[in-house]
Amino acid sequence: MATLKAKFEAAVANSKNLSERPDNATLLQLYALYKQGTAGDNEDKKPGFTDMVGRAKWDAWNKLKGTSEKDAMQQYIDLIESLS
Repeated sequence: MATLKAKFEAAVANSKNLSERPDNATLLQLYALYKQGTAGDNEDKKPGFTDMVGRAKWDAWNKLKGTSEKDAMQQYIDLIESLS
């Protein structure tokens, strides 16, 4: 049985080979789960209001505050599998 980290790394690789591009909401969720799974809670400063993309990413990641890295990795794996 592959470890969670190995499965996560495989899912990250698979994310680059999806048959079609996910919608923006799904892309934000993937981004947030990836950041939570690799870096933990968001401690970065919130981007300014002129950086809309940066703010959307920051908000998506910040919503996962308190989620364990293992849980975030598993959710990322599950989401990639559902998109494949």
